[in-house]
Amino acid sequence: MCGIVGIVSSSPVNQQVYDALALLQHRGQDSTGIATSDDQTLHIHKTRGQVREGYRTRDMRGLSGTIGLGHVRYATRGNAKKEQEAQPFYVNSPYGIVLVHNGNLTNTRELTAELLEKDRRHLNTTSDTELLVNVLASELQGRGSADAFSAEDAFAAISTLHKRVEGSYAAIALIAGHGVLAFRDPFGIRPLILGKRQTGLVGEEWIVASESLVLEASGYEIVHDVAPGEAIFISRDGTMSAQQCAENPRLAPCAFEYVYLARPDSIMNGISVYEARLRLGEKLADTIARYAPTDSIDVVMPIPDSARPAAMQVARKLGIEYREGFYKNKYIGRTFIMPGQAHRTKSVRQKLNAMSSEFAGKNVLIVDDSIVRGTTSKEIVDMARQAGALSVTFTSAAPPVRYPHVYGINMPSKKELVAAGRTIPEIAREIGADHLIYQEVEDMKEAIIGGSDVTELDMSCFTGEYVTGTVTPEYLEWVEHNQVS
Repeated sequence: MCGIVGIVSSSPVNQQVYDALALLQHRGQDSTGIATSDDQTLHIHKTRGQVREGYRTRDMRGLSGTIGLGHVRYATRGNAKKEQEAQPFYVNSPYGIVLVHNGNLTNTRELTAELLEKDRRHLNTTSDTELLVNVLASELQGRGSADAFSAEDAFAAISTLHKRVEGSYAAIALIAGHGVLAFRDPFGIRPLILGKRQTGLVGEEWIVASESLVLEASGYEIVHDVAPGEAIFISRDGTMSAQQCAENPRLAPCAFEYVYLARPDSIMNGISVYEARLRLGEKLADTIARYAPTDSIDVVMPIPDSARPAAMQVARKLGIEYREGFYKNKYIGRTFIMPGQAHRTKSVRQKLNAMSSEFAGKNVLIVDDSIVRGTTSKEIVDMARQAGALSVTFTSAAPPVRYPHVYGINMPSKKELVAAGRTIPEIAREIGADHLIYQEVEDMKEAIIGGSDVTELDMSCFTGEYVTGTVTPEYLEWVEHNQVS
């Protein structure tokens, strides 16, 4: 999971990209990078850590130009500890291309061999983003010229790229001297949204970003979600062109975006993340009523922040008092996306504190957005008991995560997933809860889709069914043995 943004502006773009990345910080804290362009010159600064730590005044001054893109990352491929693995990635031919990418490619072995043997392109890292920018560069090679590059050249390159690349990818490329090219995989697994704003006599400015909140906070009008397989080209003068470049596109966005990853004030694929989480709570309440002793539960409590909408609906529908028993330290990163199990375990108690006044002598029902490795859940149950809870019923607004996620979320190893190979009572014992209730898969799907035009979701980590149809048991075994450390 990463956050990406690209902007074509009539004024210096460095601060605009910085502000957009700050709004996308929840999508990754491992590293960050910005690239800008003035005329033919590309300027790049990338570093480990968060946005507020990564850019000094001298760095921002060096990022001149009116076209730019940016990235925040948490590692799902490559080594999170190496600064050279941070995005954007750059190739100097043709034109000079800088690219940022959100997602995971699933045919990296085949692409690596092709690029070396067929395309004669050298790779410096294990990042699949470096693969993607080199595939794009190879497909752009020989199309157009330094003076006569066109949107049609870009669309032809993306059409061929779709045939070569498998997996999930929402990507934005800055082509030196020409403009910005944004594209989305044929299944629309990862989000990408186009916006514009008027600038008086100058004309239109454009933005492409992972979430709608970036557009709204910066005064852009939402034009539309980039469609699965679609490519958008925005020239330096602000002319926008779009074309469907995939042969059989179909929309199947990642369900985990709505459960956990995206900010609640975003709208993606026409679905409000906040309203989806309210509906998840409605559905979960029905399941809790069937399986839990609700008459003896005193309070419903959320794990802040992403579980709060679901917990409010659970409390309302079950007629149980809603209380905030956990205080969250907002200066600690999201534990799910922290590298390493030991780091996650330590960070849970740094991030959350259970207030004894809310737990002492009570039977509590805790609502979390999901249970992945079980690390956070076990620590939370322990904290609740130490704060004086008589019993702990733990509930998840998402179904059991039983399968690896290979489309851009850091769940590559089945053995790390607490639900893999365990029954729900066994998971309850593992995390120390008196009762454990999960959302049903079909209830989750109905809750997320709501009244939208979306008919399909990628739910592979819950069902084991991978929407691209190219994920094999052999590939999953390879991923598990080559996961990010």
